[in-house]
Amino acid sequence: MTGLRTDVLLRSEETGGHLSVTDIVVPPGAGPPLHTHDFDEAFYLLEGELIFQVEEALVTRSAGEVSFAPRHVPHALANHSDAPARYLLTCTPAGFERHWARTAAETAGIEPPRWALQPIPELVVVGPPIARRAETGGP
Repeated sequence: MTGLRTDVLLRSEETGGHLSVTDIVVPPGAGPPLHTHDFDEAFYLLEGELIFQVEEALVTRSAGEVSFAPRHVPHALANHSDAPARYLLTCTPAGFERHWARTAAETAGIEPPRWALQPIPELVVVGPPIARRAETGGP
């Protein structure tokens, strides 16, 4: 995805597998489809604005705000603005940071670090990305 940037700040090996932290920049128009997995995620917005879907609820978050997606609960996010959005992603337990490290390496045209070659927790797509018409204005 053009414009997606990731930087793993804290990984599984540094926290005994408890959590990871990744700095992520989402370009305009981007965002994953509705999905589930076996780890919790907290999203702290640093810049811009993102729409979050957790189950059926849609909320818009801006810089300085947080969104949470518990494990096994369908969720997605989308950047429907004209500017990139940047957030810190905390995952617990850790492991999914390996996906982000592989994505960054692929974008840079280099091999991923050895630690990123370990297994990645499974992500199950359960629906489409957030549609533009589904936007809401408030937190």
